[in-house]
Amino acid sequence: MKKLIFLWVITIQFVSAQQELALVRKNGNFGYISKTGDFVIQPKFKKAKNFSDGLASVEENGKWGFINNKGEWVISAIFDEAKYFNSGICVVAKDKKWFYINKKGETIQSPTSDKVYDFDDGIAFVRVGEKVGLINSKMEFVVEPKYEVIKPFENGYARVRNNDRWGIIDKTGKVVVELIYDEIGNYYKNTTWAKNGSVFGLVIDGKFKEIAGVDKIWDFSINDITYVRKNNKMGFVDLNGKWIIEPKYDKVRAFVNDLAPVCVDKKWGYINRNGDFIVEPIYEDAEVFSLDGLAPVKEVNWGFIDRTGKVIVDTKYGISAGGVFAIFRDDEKGFVNGLARVKNEDKWGFIKLDGSVLGNQWYQNAELFNK
Repeated sequence: MKKLIFLWVITIQFVSAQQELALVRKNGNFGYISKTGDFVIQPKFKKAKNFSDGLASVEENGKWGFINNKGEWVISAIFDEAKYFNSGICVVAKDKKWFYINKKGETIQSPTSDKVYDFDDGIAFVRVGEKVGLINSKMEFVVEPKYEVIKPFENGYARVRNNDRWGIIDKTGKVVVELIYDEIGNYYKNTTWAKNGSVFGLVIDGKFKEIAGVDKIWDFSINDITYVRKNNKMGFVDLNGKWIIEPKYDKVRAFVNDLAPVCVDKKWGYINRNGDFIVEPIYEDAEVFSLDGLAPVKEVNWGFIDRTGKVIVDTKYGISAGGVFAIFRDDEKGFVNGLARVKNEDKWGFIKLDGSVLGNQWYQNAELFNK
């Protein structure tokens, strides 16, 4: 019995540590709710930010500090400004100086940089003069400052530029696509799109392959199909540059769950990978399906449909990818893990997959759930 109780306690502690919370504003103050809709941290802060890496920065008496997901102070409010923890490190300001701290609030010495950049998945930029490099969370150089531009890493790869030519590096600094292109996209399964002179195509395993007549290519994201533009019409190609669906749509968005929103004659619907309409083009706007199986569609306002086109949530809301304090690149419009952030007249809140309102509550502001 003692062993069972011990395991139960450990499980509860683990769940608590992993709990996602949403920053909401009620009666002029900020607090945090759980996915049950209950306040875990009561709205008592005049200023506060989202949780990130297990901590959230909040203001007290004009200074910023950090709390955990129980609302307990972990780092006292002594900073003039504070950003977001990532990789156990946060950028803060005090006495007009920006610097790094760890989760104990201790100052971390870093290489000299003209600007102190946020960490993202263990990597941060360093700028010296006109050149940019990378450091890791141990404050060691991964890439010496030698590039004109380094874009944020996505899935372990980043676009870099020197002498007006673009390429791609990995997190060790290894060049995986040579810096020889006029434009370049994100790296996905050893493939990226690129502009080479006046033509567009794909770079596959380091070799450029033109897609004739195309004047724009969008990034591959979560599947092996992306969309392209040719003669002012949109279609889809695969990772080999082969046309999957010929360019015939006015606008399109990405395939998710094997369906993609497309626009014909100013109306949006959804097609499958054969180009057949599964949901006829009747909407003013439409976003991609979430992994939860619902997609936002717009008439005058926004609602949600399932994969058959059945309306699950009436079109009466506003939607947005992120709120005032949104910091995450993968913020999604629509449902994320069973909840969607929506606007009801001048209030914000969350709805469930069945359309019911989380906690039956609306707030002056509500951010996406984070931990």
